[in-house]
Parts: sequence; structure tokens; C-alpha cells
Amino acid sequence: MSMLPRITVSDNQRFLVTETGEPFFWLADTVWEIFHRLTSEEAAFYLENRRRKGFNVIQAVALAEFDGLHTPNAYGEYALVDDDPARPNEAYFRHVDEVIRMAAEHGIYVSLLPTWGDKVTHLWGKGPVVFNEDNARVYGRWLGERYRGDSNVIWVLGGDRPAYDDTHDYRPIWRAMAAGIDEGVGQHVIKTYHPSGKHSSSEWLHEEEWLDFNMMQSGHGSGRSTPVWEMIAHDYALTPAKPVVDAEPNYEDHPVNPWPDWDPSNGYFRADDVRRQSYRSVFAGGCGITYGHHTMWQFSGDRYEAINHADRPWQDAIDRPAAGQMLHLRRLMEAHSFLSRIPDQSILLFDGGERGEYRTATRDSEGSYALVYLPTPQPVAVRLDWAAGSAVYAAWYNPRSGGAQTIGKFSTNSEVTFTPPVDGPDWVLVLESI
Repeated sequence: MSMLPRITVSDNQRFLVTETGEPFFWLADTVWEIFHRLTSEEAAFYLENRRRKGFNVIQAVALAEFDGLHTPNAYGEYALVDDDPARPNEAYFRHVDEVIRMAAEHGIYVSLLPTWGDKVTHLWGKGPVVFNEDNARVYGRWLGERYRGDSNVIWVLGGDRPAYDDTHDYRPIWRAMAAGIDEGVGQHVIKTYHPSGKHSSSEWLHEEEWLDFNMMQSGHGSGRSTPVWEMIAHDYALTPAKPVVDAEPNYEDHPVNPWPDWDPSNGYFRADDVRRQSYRSVFAGGCGITYGHHTMWQFSGDRYEAINHADRPWQDAIDRPAAGQMLHLRRLMEAHSFLSRIPDQSILLFDGGERGEYRTATRDSEGSYALVYLPTPQPVAVRLDWAAGSAVYAAWYNPRSGGAQTIGKFSTNSEVTFTPPVDGPDWVLVLESI
């Protein structure tokens, strides 16, 4: 069983922390199909790679999206007996157990979806719909009891579907599953909901008592530089306050705007696209960020045909540039006062800009530091009167390498225009009060 501390919500309701009160920066990787498609040996290889890259969460689904009920796992086992959520296949879930416990050994939490949303809400996908209120509660209770000792499990309901639409309200099913999980564990455990693209769980579920933090999906279908900062800001402003994380931004090497028919001239999202969305999401108030690679989530390669124009096998995708660069964001945030951080665009003297050039600012509410993300090498004018000290030390932080370049010291009575190095494209302006 896991020896990692459970994750909960901070006292100020803005961040995630361990049960011992230590700040927890959510840095997740998206591997929806890991239980369904990988062997134990492959999962161990993957988890060690992600441990070395600084990921502390993986997002995975027990009843997977792509024919997860009618295609067996790597060992020939089906998830359910006769498509019945009240009859999980013990052999299938022994493999799930193993991967969850291997993750804990690597210091990694599992953001566990009991099912993909198409088993509840069949708007698209293979489904089939197999859940109702009764068996959702039974299945949730069975899972909760099975993983009650696995403190590295973070529960995520939903799965790329709305919680209700114009014709159906699916919230009673999700409520029943959430209640069943708590009954099985024997206490309330942290939960959220993974929504459909361009949406947040807050749209349908913000006031649900079982929902501890909001999860959004800025997605892959709005071109480059979707205004994630606006989606985060919306949830950040809600009452009651709850943490928010973008759990599905643009995946590295995912085709841009692939629906309904992909135009190859749109190209693919690459590492700089991923960094832009990740930093701007966190600086706008997110409690962390999820990385994803278009091949890695599906593990396409020798055994599984590529879905939606994936351009390389997963073994070649595991070390793509952005996957290794996400650790620099985590280290930057963990190096500064964590629980008192706030978004604050007011320290910028001019508008943040438009889409691709939009700059985001965050700072310590006590005035010890401020950070400004610049997606392009354009000058930025900043006021320094937010700082608690008499002067501010400035430096450029490189989100590609984690290195820093000293700029100098400036009086807090001043307003300064900073021009980033030309060898970007992106930089973080780091301002430390002294």
C-alpha cells in the first residue's frame, strides 16, 4: 500500500497540499490508457522516466476510452464481466493495482478516473453506456474499498463529457459514484471532474459538495494560444473558492484543430506551444498543470494503431522536449512562497497583449516576489511598488533549460521596462524583493 501522504485542499482553498500541510504543485502527465494497453514492464519503464522528469501525478482511466470494455488489456483480460459495473474482473484490476502501487514507489500520485465518460454519457465514442445510479454507487464503493489504503490515489469522475446537457442530467450518477467511493474508503477523499473540451467542471458542478477542486480542459481545438488565462480566471473568481487546474491543455505533437477534418497545414503543437499554455495557466491562478503528449496518452506503436494523426510511436515520444521542460516550471513555483501566491496583472503597466503575445503575472501577496511570463521576446513594463522591501533583484529565467541570467537591482519606487534576451522565444521575468 502507498506510503505517500494523501492530497487535500489548502486552508485558503486555492492550492493543493499534502495532509501534513506541505505545498503540492500538481505536475501531471496524461496516460489515459496505461492500465488498458501497457504491460507491467512497460509501465515500470514509463514511470521511472516520468519520475526522473519530475512528474508527481499521472492521469489514467480504469474503464478506458477506446473500446475499453470490449478490447482486453495487454494480458487478455477484460475490465468487466458482461459489461456489468457491479461485476469488475478481478484479474484486470490486479494489473491496475500493480500500476498504482508502482507509481507510489516512484513518488507519483494517480489521478484515477473510475471510467471514461462515454460509459455514462454516450454523446460520442464507443461506450457502451453501462452506468446508472445504482451500479455507479456499487462500483464506486468497490473501488473505494479496494484502494482505501492507496493514499496516492486522487479521484477524478467524468472523462471528457458534460455533467448534463439539454436532454439529460447525469449528475445523479456521478453523485452516486462519488458517494460510493467515500463509503468504500471510509472517509471523504479528494475528488474532481474531468470535463469536455473548452469547459470546466465549475460549469456544472462547482457547488457540489463532493467536488473539492475544479478541473478544466482548454483542449486542442481552438488553435494556438487558446486564452487559458481567461478560463482559469473565471474559476478563480468563483464562490466558494476552489483550486483549479488545466488537466488537458494542448498536447505536444497533437494536430492543431483536427476536428472534423484536419488540414495538415495547421501543423502540430510543439514544445513552445505547450510551455506558453502551461506557464500562463499557472500564473493566472492554476494550482498546477498537466502535460500531455498525443502519442503517450494512447500508447500507439507496434500493438496499437495511431489515433487522430499521432506522428510517432510512444517509445519515441517519451523524451520529447516539453516533457523534460515541465520540471523547470515546477521548480520555479516551489522555489517561491507557495500558498500566498496570487495572480496579479496590475503589476504590468500595459495590457497583457493578445493570444500568442499575452503576458501573465503572478506574485506573492506578502510582497516577496513577482513572476511575469513572456511568450515572445517583447519588452515588458512593470511597476515595482508591490514589493515589501526597498529594492527588487531582477533576473531572466529560461523555461527551456531552467537557467537564469542576472539583470540587476532596482528601487521599488520605480517603473522599469525589461527587454528579454533574443534567444527565446519565451522567458520568465523573476523579481525578488530585497
